[in-house]
Amino acid sequence: MAKSRRSSRQALRNVSTLPKVFPSAGFQVVPADQRPEEEALPSYRADRYYPVRIGEVFEEKYQIVGKLGFGGGSTVWACHDLKEDALMTIKVCTTGETGNKDAKQEVMISDHIRSVDAPHHPGKQRLRLVLDKFEIKGRNGRHQCLVFAPLGRPLTSFRKLFPGNVLDANVLRQTLLCVAMGLDFLHQIGVVHTDLSPNNILAGLGPEDAGIFNEIEELELLSPSPRKVLNDREIYLSYELPITHGAPVITDYGAARLGEPGEKHTGDVMPGVYRAPEIIMRSEWDCKIDMWSLGVMVWDLFEGGRLFCAVSSEKLDDEVHLAEMVSLLGPPPREFLDRYEQSRKYWDSKGNWIAPTPIPDQSLESREVKLKGEEKDLFLKFVRKLLRWLPEDRASAEDLYQDEFLNGFVRHEGHVAGQAER
Repeated sequence: MAKSRRSSRQALRNVSTLPKVFPSAGFQVVPADQRPEEEALPSYRADRYYPVRIGEVFEEKYQIVGKLGFGGGSTVWACHDLKEDALMTIKVCTTGETGNKDAKQEVMISDHIRSVDAPHHPGKQRLRLVLDKFEIKGRNGRHQCLVFAPLGRPLTSFRKLFPGNVLDANVLRQTLLCVAMGLDFLHQIGVVHTDLSPNNILAGLGPEDAGIFNEIEELELLSPSPRKVLNDREIYLSYELPITHGAPVITDYGAARLGEPGEKHTGDVMPGVYRAPEIIMRSEWDCKIDMWSLGVMVWDLFEGGRLFCAVSSEKLDDEVHLAEMVSLLGPPPREFLDRYEQSRKYWDSKGNWIAPTPIPDQSLESREVKLKGEEKDLFLKFVRKLLRWLPEDRASAEDLYQDEFLNGFVRHEGHVAGQAER
């Protein structure tokens, strides 16, 4: 009898790992003249994207169950690991040198992070790692595929679930502390992220969020996703994940650099409006560019707009970017002007601004409109620790652990807890 029950349980496990058959009809059709999802990207080229289909199985193991997102170098999907009976995430990269290079770099950095034995450093848990990798053959080349544990929305869209499309002060504090922990670990092991932004920080999943990815699979079986149907592919609309409750995680190491801690690097990195002064000056750089990014990112998450515009005639403009920096940070120190030859295009030998673009009439104080009193002072003090002209003057990630603004939520929550105990 016991043997029979064991056999039944084994049979149920085998059935649960069989690929599911997803509906091939009954979905909303996106009109042919619309350009949804990745098709709307300025750099989109259909021949570089693998035409993933819901229900498709990769490696005889990973069945695609729903679309989670897209970008210039990949599409991202929820998948069912049929062998482990678990829901995962797959990034299917585009063909071409950039997509393959970024995927290989992400795997290499993930392996390096995993190899470091640091059981007591909380930052290692704030980094998403590649769990599996493989290639698939498309019509126009091979596509790298990376498998990850499931996570929530990127902060770019997560913030839109809050009033005013911005994080509240306490959520911001906790988020930034978690990011600082992750950056501290990366910098201690010689990794510079170079592409830190709300797009590359994902909300984590807490214990109460475990069923979200299962719900995607069930929804797709009952009510298939809207899609645009073309001759050679279908462009699916992505699922919008709800608010999740786990700690945020830093992702995407495709542009990261690895070296010795504190090592100097060269090359054009960082997304446009996030560029640090030394990147604009076309000089060498180190991990402090990530700290500049963290300071700029605060405005995206909390103030409801970009700190820098950096654009003229719809194109990225270094002169406009630097003029905005002067207005918010004050003029650069003499050491900055002496160090960077490119500075002579914008300042004279005495440090006076000589470029045609006028300095905007603004300050960090005038731009910050959500906080008042001591909290505003502490917030701006935090931002100024990160937005410094000289990289060596910026706070390190480790320095931020004791920052008064970031630790404000501890004081607030402790005060409430103390009142409850009394």
